[in-house]
Amino acid sequence: MFDVIIAGCGPTGAMLAAELRLHDVRVLVLEKETEPASFVRIVGLHIRSLELMAMRGLLDRIVQHGRRRPAAGFFAAIPKPAPKGLDSAYAYLLGIPQPVIERLLEEHAIELGAQVRRGCAVAGVEQDDEGVTVELADGEQLRSRYLVGCDGGRSTVRKLLGVGFPGEPSRTETLMGEMEVGVPQEEIAAKVTEIRETHQPFWLRPFGEGIYSVLVPAAGVSDRAEPPTLEDFKRQLRTIAGTDFGVHSPRWMSRFGDATRLAERYRVGRVLLAGDAAHVHPPIGGQGLNLGVQDAFNLGWKLAAQIRGWAPETLLDTYQAERHPVAEDVLDNTRAQTELLSAEPGPQAARRLLTELMDFDEVNRYLIEKITAIGIRYDFGAGPDLLGRRLRDIDVKRGRLYELLHRGRGLLLDRTERLTVGGWSDRVDYLADPTAELDVPCVLLRPDGHVAWIGDDQHDLDDHLSRWFGKPAN
Repeated sequence: MFDVIIAGCGPTGAMLAAELRLHDVRVLVLEKETEPASFVRIVGLHIRSLELMAMRGLLDRIVQHGRRRPAAGFFAAIPKPAPKGLDSAYAYLLGIPQPVIERLLEEHAIELGAQVRRGCAVAGVEQDDEGVTVELADGEQLRSRYLVGCDGGRSTVRKLLGVGFPGEPSRTETLMGEMEVGVPQEEIAAKVTEIRETHQPFWLRPFGEGIYSVLVPAAGVSDRAEPPTLEDFKRQLRTIAGTDFGVHSPRWMSRFGDATRLAERYRVGRVLLAGDAAHVHPPIGGQGLNLGVQDAFNLGWKLAAQIRGWAPETLLDTYQAERHPVAEDVLDNTRAQTELLSAEPGPQAARRLLTELMDFDEVNRYLIEKITAIGIRYDFGAGPDLLGRRLRDIDVKRGRLYELLHRGRGLLLDRTERLTVGGWSDRVDYLADPTAELDVPCVLLRPDGHVAWIGDDQHDLDDHLSRWFGKPAN
């Protein structure tokens, strides 16, 4: 019997498996596809995801496969520079091929001891007071204490649970792919600039070696299960731009709509949802993969605590309480961005106004922090503004703060050198450092890097250790 079965070995499922293995949880990941994806779509890791990778010692491995870009121009593709002094040591976007990030995260999970089985599609789910029975498409039955559906927007697990997925269906559809072109870059750039004055969801962006990322509105909404053809791209390019730019030799082609949906619940008993299984939205702003990976970081240590037996009674419930509102906010900002990309006069007027407002540093900074998820503040109750927020990677006497979080444990950073984690030392690490770059006396960090407590009183600290890390061991 496994502790956790994860349906889906995309970035969310692989990251969750690795987080669970940090706590010796027995994990099996089921992936219905027999082979990893072969298309070379470029995705972007935003600031908060880069921070999380640094927290687990993964960033150096990942960054060598990607390309750094400025943390700017994300909101509705409005071309504004990044605000100065973003509160992160990783204030950039990392563009990386999707198959590469998926491979690296899967390898990380396997290195930590997770089992991955490909060609295994979930067909049935039943749960009782002791665990979950998962039936595969070939009739095999597996047993685990918990099941997490990370199986995408058309999640079988979510459908088997009967969890509602309300929202809006696609009204428009867009073709996206990577391919070679047959005209000079200067000609492409001039035409794209002209077209984008009236058609915002349109681009041809060079990726080197003659490869371009191509995005163009589709002729209508169709079955997303049907991949577009090169002729579809040519036809729509001619319709919008008057030329197909001689596109040829595609590396991959796909279509996406602007469907926006959010699961009504993230948990039903011993079955949970994460990533696209819990939320879908247009890819504007590049938040989708990041949102799913951040779900995994929030859920992993909490589910592990439940399995290890030290979780406070309501800890697992905080997964939905914290992550559902974050997804709601992402859905709303992608709705807003979608409207701002419309060629209609009203949305274009709103876009011009927002473009002017983003010249104010406060507005530009607010939108960048929203898109990159460094502005998130979970509701931990009354307290200083830092409470509930993530702590940036500050200098500490042992090096960098995030280096102390590689094991996925909590951390007490004590500038007073008077406090202790006592009976929680099996779950929470301790660092006394009066020179740490903090303007508060002490902070208690959760394994996901969010500040769970601020203060200098041992009794108050003990109460918060109990709140987040259960009863002391002695």
